[in-house]
Amino acid sequence: MKRLFDIIFSLCVLSVSSLVLLPILFLIYLEDKHSPIYVASRMGRNFRTFKMYKLRSMVVNADSIGGSSTSNHDPRITKMGRVVRKYKLDELMQFVNVLIGDMSVVGPRPQVQAAVQGYTFEERKLLGIRPGITDIASVVFSDEGDILEGVADPDQSYDLLIRPWKSRLGLIYLRRSSLMLDIKLILLTALAVIKRDLALFLLQRVLLGFDVEPYLMEIASRQKPLFAGEPP
Repeated sequence: MKRLFDIIFSLCVLSVSSLVLLPILFLIYLEDKHSPIYVASRMGRNFRTFKMYKLRSMVVNADSIGGSSTSNHDPRITKMGRVVRKYKLDELMQFVNVLIGDMSVVGPRPQVQAAVQGYTFEERKLLGIRPGITDIASVVFSDEGDILEGVADPDQSYDLLIRPWKSRLGLIYLRRSSLMLDIKLILLTALAVIKRDLALFLLQRVLLGFDVEPYLMEIASRQKPLFAGEPP
């Protein structure tokens, strides 16, 4: 059922978004005359690597001049890139990955191979299902660029402030995965783009039914500053 939903939903999104996607692809190309599509190697289900597609939001050699974690004012981001990242438009191309079976609409976000190599035993369970375009953590950390703003080492800050909680939320999804939860998370992801506080509030109501530990509920509410933690 999940795979059928993924195929139907991704076809609908790609069909509807093509009116926006094609002009954006052209504008990205015009900015520096390079391919508007960014192709990145990611770790997928059962530790299989795949090519993930995104609208390119950075300079063409971004991977060689910086880390994998990105703040909102990273100098590698292009002018058009700031627009597509702000409204999460860069993720639209990943529906192609969903369509061909590399990804799901909802699931733990795919990571680079170097990050997965450092996973704990518990975190490796996240590779038991297809990675997704969005999940619980995508709603909670929809402001990831702001969190990493101004830090000396974005990758290190990501590992300390985001990864421990992101992985725990991913494991919750792994245990509670259902079509109804997927639909709720898709709607909350869209809402987070325009009304993040409301999306977080509604997500709390979803998590209340999952017997989530109080400290993790507090993290997910994002009412207080994040603190460093250890991965599960």
